[in-house]
Amino acid sequence: MIRNARLKLVIIMALFAAPIVASFLAYYVFQPRGGASYGELLMPPATITTAQFARPGGGAFRFEALRGKWILIASDAGACPPSCVAKLTLMRQVRLMLGRNSGRLERVFVADDTTPLDPKALAPFEGTIAITPPTGMALPLAPVNDRAHFYLVDPHGNVMMRFPADAEPRRMFKDLERLLKASQIG
Repeated sequence: MIRNARLKLVIIMALFAAPIVASFLAYYVFQPRGGASYGELLMPPATITTAQFARPGGGAFRFEALRGKWILIASDAGACPPSCVAKLTLMRQVRLMLGRNSGRLERVFVADDTTPLDPKALAPFEGTIAITPPTGMALPLAPVNDRAHFYLVDPHGNVMMRFPADAEPRRMFKDLERLLKASQIG
């Protein structure tokens, strides 16, 4: 009888101690490796430029026109070399992968040199907003003058994440899908 009572007491104590031991192990021993996102979160997020840009067909463009939408920005030469075509293709693929959420993401291509944009190179990428900076304007490095990255701007106009120029479309899509699912804006 006494042995049976002690066994019950030990089992009850173990049941109460188990969550404490498990939480200690989870916090101090089994720490997760790395973050879950592929893109690099920018801290602190920068505000997108308010400068006026030119559109290839004429007219002006300001990023404020896209406020309320997520914006994916790529930058390259206006003559659109193969690296530019690869970036435009990746942006189009990622947007199409978003499916029903594709309307929440806008694509912007910035020609960061004085070469005018080649309309033939941009023709297959319908829906991409192509812009050039005004002559003599010093472009900020992020996001409009950095060929090494794609930049993601949230619906409030904050540059909050960047991806490498040779990003893997699937991993980039997973990040965007997670952001769009968690965000009810844009």
